[in-house]
Amino acid sequence: MTRGAAVDCGTNSIRLLVAERDERTGEVTELARRSRIVRLGEGVGRTGRFAPEALRRTFAACEEFAEVVGALRVERLAFVATSATRDVADREAFFGGVERILGVVPEVISGDEEARLSFAGATGSLRSGPGPRLVLDIGGGSTELVVGTDEVGTAVSLDIGSVRLTERHLTGPDGLVDRFTPEGVAAVRRDAEAALDRAAARLPSGPPPVLVGVGGSVTTLAAVVRGTRDGLHGLRLGVDDVRAAGERLLRADRSERAAIEVIEPGRADVVPAGGLILLTAMERLGIPQIVVSTRGLLDGLVHRLVGRPVPVPYEL
Repeated sequence: MTRGAAVDCGTNSIRLLVAERDERTGEVTELARRSRIVRLGEGVGRTGRFAPEALRRTFAACEEFAEVVGALRVERLAFVATSATRDVADREAFFGGVERILGVVPEVISGDEEARLSFAGATGSLRSGPGPRLVLDIGGGSTELVVGTDEVGTAVSLDIGSVRLTERHLTGPDGLVDRFTPEGVAAVRRDAEAALDRAAARLPSGPPPVLVGVGGSVTTLAAVVRGTRDGLHGLRLGVDDVRAAGERLLRADRSERAAIEVIEPGRADVVPAGGLILLTAMERLGIPQIVVSTRGLLDGLVHRLVGRPVPVPYEL
């Protein structure tokens, strides 16, 4: 048996996956999965530095993960950091804290590598026939698009994300606002449209790909549509579903969004911007339906550590 663990630390959340591969059969078994909203990238776009409170939240989650990793006697551990960590001037404090707690130095991956891992994780457990797939991974600080069949063809990383656009356009001078203004919403749309138009020009021409959505914004919008977080993997959403769920969140005030049970604590303020990115992508790319994947970068990283996950019966 080969037992591995991967930690993915993004702008908004930090996640752990522990899995074991049977060397004889090749079967991969998931042993533990954890996710915590830590907002590591809080204020990074404005200050270029990590906030002390954000580091404390992140290190507390790392300590929790260290207990899980120790209890399961993990042999291989990888820790990757994405958009927020690429952008800061004081990353050494973050590196030192993670190494002290988990015994591993974080690997800051590029947007292209993030896209490749997301593609492998998102599509590895979804069966499909021939033809291209386009994985859309909406993170807190960046959004990745990657086109491929069995392997990555073209990868594009965009400097838009749910936290980044919320802090840029949907907050007031003193922080988060109770209700979003029409002007702020329009500004998010403009930024998303401009970025996605640039991305569309770099994507290959040909038959429309199957669009696979990854990340907390996508799964949360899907949960809002369904009214539950169960059974989201492989779910198909139409553009009208995405638009209706997004408009519901944009009309609601903070307390109303926080009261929606399927939205994780800490995500209610940023998922409306993520929903706008998703809607804009579907409109700009001319793809009317998205397949939700609850797998992604984390699963791709574990794939790299222990082997390919066993597909589950979801057809693309």
